[in-house]
Amino acid sequence: MLPPPGWPGGADRGPDGRREGGVKIGVVRETAAGERRVALTPMEAATVAKLGHEILVEAEAGTAAGFADGAYAERGCRVGARAEVFDADVVLFVNAPGARPAELDELVGQLGAGQITVGLADPLGFPAAAERLAATGVTSFALELVPRITRAQAMDVLSSQAALAGYKSALLAAEGLDKIFPMLTTAAGTLPPARALVIGAGVAGLQAIATCRRLGARVSAYDVRAASREQVESVGATFVELDLDTAKADGAGGYAAAMDDDFYRRQREALGAVVAAHDVVITTAQVPGQPAPVLVTADMVAGMAPGSVIVDTAAASGGNCELSRPDEVTVVGGVTILAPTNLPATVPAHASRMYAKNLATFLGHVLTDGRLRLDPADEIIAGTLVTHGGQVVGPRVRVALGLGPLDAAPAVPANTGPGSAAPANTAPGSAGPVPAADAPTAELTLQNGS
Repeated sequence: MLPPPGWPGGADRGPDGRREGGVKIGVVRETAAGERRVALTPMEAATVAKLGHEILVEAEAGTAAGFADGAYAERGCRVGARAEVFDADVVLFVNAPGARPAELDELVGQLGAGQITVGLADPLGFPAAAERLAATGVTSFALELVPRITRAQAMDVLSSQAALAGYKSALLAAEGLDKIFPMLTTAAGTLPPARALVIGAGVAGLQAIATCRRLGARVSAYDVRAASREQVESVGATFVELDLDTAKADGAGGYAAAMDDDFYRRQREALGAVVAAHDVVITTAQVPGQPAPVLVTADMVAGMAPGSVIVDTAAASGGNCELSRPDEVTVVGGVTILAPTNLPATVPAHASRMYAKNLATFLGHVLTDGRLRLDPADEIIAGTLVTHGGQVVGPRVRVALGLGPLDAAPAVPANTGPGSAAPANTAPGSAGPVPAADAPTAELTLQNGS
């Protein structure tokens, strides 16, 4: 459920929450090391502006991705200083407060009560940031939590960025391997194709498989989820069967569920011989909100041939390889282990275009007619809203923080219509009471042309 909505006045906002001059949406310049993406490209900024919003872009926000300040100005955006952007009603990020713990103090210190933040915030991996934002009075949305349902596909930031990560992981493997990927027949003889193993057949894994195949490798793949076999074979790889009970391995939203230590131990034992038979291993296995499972041990690395390559795309959440070191290249026994933590940022132009399209679609969903919709019956809004009204409201984030469910029914502000909120009902599996079906939708007024 959602808490009572409100729009606490900022420095230049009236008591009703309206800012003179209309809604301002700010696009920040990312400052994290190695981050080259931008939250909105000029084209998508123009799309959002057509919804009636003013777009303010921090100077050089898109430069690293190939989008000059002039390109934003040509699309009707205003380019300004960082302080102006952080004073906007809605502040857009790639790495929102919480995504990079080292930046949390700096980012939160520039935000105030009544503002809205949208971006990747890692609320399950670093839930303490949500408490900081709640205490500041910020309403925050985390795009990692967009539910994997049909009507939210165009907002699925994780999938779009994971596809790029899978593509780049294959290129890194090809570059680091001491062999070529394709079979090659020459007058000097025939070279057999490289053998690549992809562990984890989610979006990143499937894209890694497809790219390795296009480069000419012979590809095998393994995933704990039973449904992945058909997907693996559809992109031309051979599915690796292990003698394990995986009946409980399918998690929500297409992700793998966390398994117990005994399962992972038996899985590693079974994978040892498979890993040793391949020249390239690309690992992509992750469980939302938990450390990545260790699937490739030091002993398994020792069993690989010198010159082999491991690309651990799960390094940011701990890594699937025991020997991975985030953003470092480690060589052990002649085996090269790459552990990149932000592969999408290495192709920032396309990564930004995809992210911006997802984000613009999300904004079109939550901002309607100058209002922020806080509809507890909307699965997308209820799923992505992390903080509001001075509280952490995201059910999964509250669990991560050890907090109980919210127990107050949402009030309805005066501008949504006459009457008060309908009596609350408790839905099975919900974090607490939810409004009856005929209860008015909670909204925050951002702008009113009258």
